[in-house]
Parts: sequence; C-alpha cells; structure tokens
Amino acid sequence: MANVTFQHKPVTLLGTEVQVGDQAPNFRVLTTDLQDATLDDYKGKVKLISVVPSIDTGVCADQTKRFNEEAFAIGSVQVLTMSMDLPFAQKRWVTEHNIDKLETLSDHRDANFGHQYGVLIKELRLLARAIFIIDRNDTVQYVEYVSEVSNHPDYEAALEAAKKAN
Repeated sequence: MANVTFQHKPVTLLGTEVQVGDQAPNFRVLTTDLQDATLDDYKGKVKLISVVPSIDTGVCADQTKRFNEEAFAIGSVQVLTMSMDLPFAQKRWVTEHNIDKLETLSDHRDANFGHQYGVLIKELRLLARAIFIIDRNDTVQYVEYVSEVSNHPDYEAALEAAKKAN
C-alpha cells in the first residue's frame, strides 16, 4: 500500500491500491444532483480522476481549479474531481468558482470509490489526494498517490499522461 501522511503523521489507507496496467475498478458515487454515477457512465472516454480530501480547502480548491483550467489543453478527456464532500457543498463550490469543464462526484455515502481505489483514510474518513488516468478501455495508465495529503500532485506528469492516453 502507498505510504501516505496527513500533516506529516502516517495514516492508514483502506481498500486496494490501484496500479498502472490494472483494469480500473468500477465505483458508485453521487453527482451534485444526487444521481448515482459509476465508471461505466464514462465508458469510451479517457478519464482524469482528481481525488481531493475536501474541495473547500486551499490545496484541494487549487487542484480542482487547475484541472478545470487545463481541461481544454488535454483534449477530449473527462475530468472528474472526487471527494467525500456532500453533493450540496460540491454544487455550491462549483457554482461559486465558475467550474464548468469538469464534474465533481461525492463518495460520502458509502466510501465505495475510496475502497475501490485504495484512497480512504481510515483515521479521518476522507480521501487521500491522488490522481488516476484511465484510458478509453478502462485500463489505468497513470497513478499518483500523493505522499503528503496537504501537498499538490504532480500536475505536469498527470496532464502529460492524460494527453498520451487520449
């Protein structure tokens, strides 16, 4: 399992660590309109899944804004931001920050995504910061489990991987 810290203290990640070459696990989460969403809903698309602990915090907000800004540059890639935030909070935040090129999805109901992708922090019931690039055939092409949850991911590497998968 990936070694991850939160405020420089080790945390336990629950679930199965995903690796490059794996078939992407399906997941069940909620849209901002309280509808179920699964990996199958994005079938045939390249997906960049940006995982954040809470969209209302600085690094998470910056990460979401950055991928929203870069969405056109990476072509026809479906950008998804995943967090444990309630769908209502995600919808409010997206509206306040004019986020219009990506989708926010909530794992708050049963942490299904967190378990499936090995990013559920046991001690906090939050998702660890991570990036997953999944190709049109649902094969994982890029994975980054950010070692310190309060740090930014490697944006350039993730964007390059998304372009290559496209």
